Formats: sequence, structure tokens, C-alpha cells
Amino acid sequence: MSITSLDGNRFAEMILSGANHLSANAEIVDALNVFPVPDGDTGTNMKLSITSGSKEAQANKQDHIGKVGASFAKGLLMGARGNSGVILSQLFRGFSKDIEHKSTITGVEFAHALKAGMETAYKAVMKPVEGTILTVAKDAANKAVHAAGKTDDLIEIMERTLEEAKKSLERTQDLLPVLKEVGVVDSGGQGLVFVYEGFLSSLTGKELPGPGPAVPSMEELVNAQHHQSVHGFMDTEDIEFGYCTEFMVRLEDGKRPYDEDEFRSDLSQFGDSLLVISDDDVAKVHIHSERPGEVLSYGQQYGPLIHMKIENMREQHSALTKENPAGQAPLKEKQEYAIITVSMGEGIKKLLKSIGASAVIEGGQTMNPSTEDIVEAVKSVNAKNIIILPNNKNIIMAAEQAAEIAEENVVVVTSKTLPQGMAAILAFNPTASLENNQHGMTEAMEDVKTGQVTYAVRDTTIDGVKISKDDYMGIADGKIVTSGPQLLDTAKNLLNEMIDEDSEILSILYGEDADKSELDQLVEFVHQNFQDVEVEVHDGGQPVYTYIFSVE
Repeated sequence: MSITSLDGNRFAEMILSGANHLSANAEIVDALNVFPVPDGDTGTNMKLSITSGSKEAQANKQDHIGKVGASFAKGLLMGARGNSGVILSQLFRGFSKDIEHKSTITGVEFAHALKAGMETAYKAVMKPVEGTILTVAKDAANKAVHAAGKTDDLIEIMERTLEEAKKSLERTQDLLPVLKEVGVVDSGGQGLVFVYEGFLSSLTGKELPGPGPAVPSMEELVNAQHHQSVHGFMDTEDIEFGYCTEFMVRLEDGKRPYDEDEFRSDLSQFGDSLLVISDDDVAKVHIHSERPGEVLSYGQQYGPLIHMKIENMREQHSALTKENPAGQAPLKEKQEYAIITVSMGEGIKKLLKSIGASAVIEGGQTMNPSTEDIVEAVKSVNAKNIIILPNNKNIIMAAEQAAEIAEENVVVVTSKTLPQGMAAILAFNPTASLENNQHGMTEAMEDVKTGQVTYAVRDTTIDGVKISKDDYMGIADGKIVTSGPQLLDTAKNLLNEMIDEDSEILSILYGEDADKSELDQLVEFVHQNFQDVEVEVHDGGQPVYTYIFSVE
């Protein structure tokens, strides 16, 4: 069997197979996270990201591979979660851009599109690290180009690509010593290998081991997270534009010439919460309007409409507020500034809002918010200037991607931990410019140390610390510095590492599984051993981490 041409329908089947295979093995990818903390989420992030892309590709399945690729790239972009998901979206953004004007592609063109995707992903990462998904993508793409110089058979090219991806994955241990120390390969690279295995299976017709689960709808994924937070911003009667209107336009010659800026400007007159994503062939629109019929009529000027959806948000909101009547009225006029931050735990959410956060996106370890989640939060705060604090290194890329997409004036202050985010909020100056605030808030983060106490999910040795499954670990600014079977001893050892003669304030955020009597003992330990340090204690209610320490 030989395949020398790839069209959109076959490529859509490859995408679905890759998404299903990755989804079926997401837990395996999660388990490969280097740190043995119970927050492995690379597989989950990649699964949700490619699920979003696959859904768009299936919804726009057709012969033209360029159009299927564009839909796949758009879905990936909006569903991207965590660094791994964002990098995956960039890989196929570059791939799809390379083939966007082609109705079918050859094996040679497929190989060069893989390389174009790899180059796009490298450019998207400010400081690429070798030994990660980027390296696996690079080695696989280069092998694909080499194989395409000898054959135009897509199956053979994909076999060589996958073969090299697996070899590169094994080599990640040699490129990143921490992987070899723990005895695992790179989790993101493994996720990409699963995608490529799915691609090859689709081409050959050979079944992969284990059934691939059905791809859930993006709506289910997004709605499950937002129903508990979005409706609290307003009362039902305050909804000015009551119909959530979504549709896509197939842009056609002979219709009104398409100019994205003009298109967006015209649509903005019909309502708010406008989002337009387009290329030469398709425009995707999301808008809240009181006149959805007029919106659709306007869209028809450019071509036929597909995938139309109109929802009455007043009815939805009424139903939701019956379950949770507590709400907060929206701002009628745009405020000058808003700060959006990310965290988990009801206590932490209240604390962040008390010190100046306008909105707190539910997320962090184990569930990184997607690009779309962050874009929706940007729209909800109704401000002229918006600052995003990710509070997690794995959310920074999604936040930066959301800032690029959002129409508002948005910057990202790259906080990697909750204490850094808190320090940044406290340094915010409402009279300063957005640029000066970004600089000042970034500087403020440098003066804070972060500590975390959690438990190990497996035996390992890392950074010279021997760790046994179910032991507690003390992590100081991302590095495991102590471990032991007793929670209180581990917390004390961590504080001994963090607090020095320059330390003035210790903030303790205790999690949902913290024991109050043990917490009292920990506070007493600090009073006795660090008499010049002021102690603040907050009920964070966060999962995963029994204690989060902030030392300033």
C-alpha cells in the first residue's frame, strides 16, 4: 500500500486518530512530569488542546487540506492549555500556514509542513530548551524532510518520522539531566509521539492498542469550568446584549471583499464580547448582541454561513442564579485598569480579590486554563488596560497568547508562583502607565521567595534528595530541598532553608487538607526561631499543596 497524496478528508481522519490516541494515553503523559508532586498535567493539557483542534477539523471536514488545516490550527489555538498545549498549537499553526493554499499535498510537502511547524514553535518560545517536545518535533521534522528526499510515499515518510520521534524522545534524558536523574523521558515529547502514532495508524489502517475515547465537545469542556464563576459578575436584568451568537463565514469570491479590520469594526456596532478569527477562506465570529438576525445578515454579505449557534443568555443566567443567587453587578463603564490572575482555592481567591485582583480564573496545577478561558476573562472585566498574572510557569504561554488575541490593551506580568503574583498586585500603581506597571510589578516579584509543601506520588531521587512515595516534600522556588515522612518536620526544614537574616514577613497559606493544630505548632516554631519575622496566616483552601509559603 502506498499513499502519495493527502487531501483534507484524510488529514481530518489523521487528526482524529492522533487526538484519540493521545486522549487514551493522557494519564501516561501526566505521570511523566519530572517532579513527583500530584500535579502532573501535561497529558491533560495536550489532550484538551488537541481535542479542541480536532473538533474544529471534524466540523469543517472537506477535500481542501489547507482549509482543514486552518480549522485545526484555530481550534488548537483557542483550546491551548499550558506550555505543552501552546507549543502543540504552534506546531500545527506553522504546519497549517505552510499548506493553507493547497487542496492536496504530496509526501514532500507534508514533510516540509512539519518542518515549518517546528520552526514556528521554536520562534514562539523565548528561550527554547532542548530535551523537550521542541527537540522531538525538530528531530522528527528533519527526518521527515530527509525521508521525503528518497520517497513520496506518505506512509513511509510518517514511519520514518515516528521512528525518529521515538529515538529523539529517548535522547531527551541525555539533553536534560533532570530527566535522567528521575528516570523518565520528556512528557510533552511523549505526547507528540502519541499524536504521530495516531497519524500513522490512520494512514495504514492498523489499529492501535486500547480504544481511543470519543472526543468531547469544547463546549462541554469550557462550560464545566465557567458556570461557577462567570454568572456571578452580573444580575440577569443587567445583561445588555442577551444573545450569544456564534457562526462561521466561508469567504467567497464575488461576495463583499473581506477586510478583517472593517469586518470587526462593523460587527462591533451590533454588541460586545466580539471575537473574530479569520484567514483567506473562513472567518469565525463570536459576539453578544440584541440583534442576532442582523448580525447573521451582515455575515452573509461575505459568503455562506455555517455552524451557527444562538443562545439566550438571560435564560441561561436565570437558571444558573437559581443555583447560586449570589452575584455581583457588572461595571457599566470601562474602568481604567483590571488585574486578572489565576489560582485555586476559595480562600486564595478571596485574598487575591481583597488586595486588588479584578477577576480570578479557577486554575493552576492539575488544570491550566486555556487561551479561550483567559480571553473570556479579559472581556468580562470591562477595562481599558488589563494585566494578567498567570502565577504558574505552565500558564504563561497561554496568557501571552491570549494577550495577542484580545482586542483590549493587555500585558502579561510573568508570575510563576502565587506569592510572586501577590507581590506583583501589591506593587500595582493605578496612576502609572501600563508599561511602568508591568516593569514595577515584575521587579516586585524578585523580592519574594516561594515555598510549597506537598506529597510525593512515586519513589525517586532528584536534586540529590531521596524521596519515597507518600513522603512530604519541601520545594523552594521550584527546587526540592527537603523530604520526609512527617509533614510538620518537612515544613519546618523548608522554612529553615527559606528564612534568612534579611527576611521580614512570612505569609502562610494553608490548604484544604491542613491540620489546624499542626498549623499552630508551625507558627509557634517560627515565633521561637525567627523572632524578627512577622507571620501572616491565611486559609487558602488550595488543593495539592498543604502549605504555600511567601517570604519577603
